[in-house]
Amino acid sequence: MPFIILLAGIILLIILITSARLNAFLAFLIVSILMGMANGMPVPDIVTAMEKGIGGILGSLSIILCMGAMLGKLIAESGAAQKITTELVYMFGKKYLLWAMVLTAFIVGLPLFFDVSFVLMVPLIITLSKRYNIPVVYIGLPVVAALSVTHGYLPPHPAPTALVKQFNADLGLTMFYGVLVAIPAVIIAGPLFATRLKKYAGQPPGTFASKDLPEGQLPSFANSLFATFLPVLLIATATVCEQFVQEQNIITKFFISVGAPPIAMVISVLYALYSLGLRKNKPMGVLMSHITDSIKDIAAILLILAGAGAMKEILTETGINTQIAGLLENFHVHPLLAAWTISAVIRIALGSATIAGLTTAGIIAPIIATSGVDPNLMVLATGAGSLIFGHVNDGGFWLFKEYFNLSLKDTLKTWSVMETVVSVVGLIGVFILNAFLH
Repeated sequence: MPFIILLAGIILLIILITSARLNAFLAFLIVSILMGMANGMPVPDIVTAMEKGIGGILGSLSIILCMGAMLGKLIAESGAAQKITTELVYMFGKKYLLWAMVLTAFIVGLPLFFDVSFVLMVPLIITLSKRYNIPVVYIGLPVVAALSVTHGYLPPHPAPTALVKQFNADLGLTMFYGVLVAIPAVIIAGPLFATRLKKYAGQPPGTFASKDLPEGQLPSFANSLFATFLPVLLIATATVCEQFVQEQNIITKFFISVGAPPIAMVISVLYALYSLGLRKNKPMGVLMSHITDSIKDIAAILLILAGAGAMKEILTETGINTQIAGLLENFHVHPLLAAWTISAVIRIALGSATIAGLTTAGIIAPIIATSGVDPNLMVLATGAGSLIFGHVNDGGFWLFKEYFNLSLKDTLKTWSVMETVVSVVGLIGVFILNAFLH
C-alpha cells in the first residue's frame, strides 16, 4: 500500500504542476499533506514532519544559495564572468569550450558540495550561452553531470565518505577507482549526451547575465578567477586539513573554520564586493541593488526546494525507505548489483542521493566480508545507484529546472535522463573494474 500511495502522490504532484499550473511550492505542500494522511499519520505529526523537512533543507541550503546568488550576480555585473569566458575561448577555442567547462566543473566538484559548485558554475554557463549563442542546456548539462558524478562517487562528499567508513574501504583506493569510473560516466552523460540537447532553448533568469562591457572596464583575468573560485580554494583547503592532516594545530583549525561552506561563501561575497566593486569605484548603493536583485530571483527556487524537503520528510517518517530496503534485502544477486539496486530504488522513492547511499550501507555492510567483493567497489556501486533518475522529489532536479528555466517535461528529458546515464555507466564501470581486480 505505501508504494501505491507514493506512486499516486508523485503522479498527483506532476498533474498539479503541469496541468493545473499550480505553484510548485503549494503543490508540494498539498501532496505532502495528502500522502501523510493516506499513510495514517495524525495531522499534528504531518505538520511537524513538514516543518522539519522545510527547516532541514532551508537550514542547509539557504545560506549557500543566497550567498551563491550574490556572488554570481557580482561576478556577472562586474564583467568577471565575461573575462573568464573570453579567456577560455582564447585558450581552448570555441570548438573545445564545452570540454574545458566540464574539466573545470570536475575539478570544482571534487571538494565542494553539489549545491555550492552548482551556483558557482551557473554564471559562467549563462554568460557563455549568451555571448556565443550556445543553447544553455547544451553547455549546462555536461557541467552539471561532472558535478553530480563527483557528488555521488567520490570522497570527501558526505555519502561516499560515510560509505568508505561503513564498508571499511580505503579512502585513497576508493578515490582512485572512483576517478576511473567517473571519467567515462562524465563523458557519456555530459558532452556525448549533450549532442542531443541543442533543441532545448530555455531562457535562464537574467540575474547572471549582463551586458558586455568594454575590455578596459573588465577586471583582470587573475582576479576574476580568484573571486569566482575563492570558495573552492577555502573549502578545498579545509577538506585537506580535515582528511589528510593527522595532528591539528591553530593553523589547520583556522583553515577548517573559514572553509566551512557558509563561512567560505560569506568571505567570498565580501571579497567580491571589494575587489570587483568598491576597488573599481562602484557606489555601495549600486552594489547593494545587485545583491537585492539576486535574492529576488532565487526566492522561488528556495520555496520549491523547501516543498521538496517537506515531501521527503513525510516519506521518511512513514518508513517507506526501510520498507523498500526490506523487500530488496533478500535479492539473490551479485553483491555489487544488489547494492546498486537497493540504492537506486530508495533514490527514486525519496529523491535524496545521500539518504539512498546511507540507507543501503546499513543493509549491505554485513555481507561484504563474506561476499569477497572489494569494499571500494561497493562504495562506488552504491554511489552510482544513488544518482539514478532524479525527478520531482529531487532538489537537484528543481535547481536545474529553475536556473535554466525549463518545463517539467524537458527537465525529465534532460536532467533525469542524464542522472540515469551517469548511474548505469557507473555500474558498468564498477563491474569492469571488478573483472580486472578478480
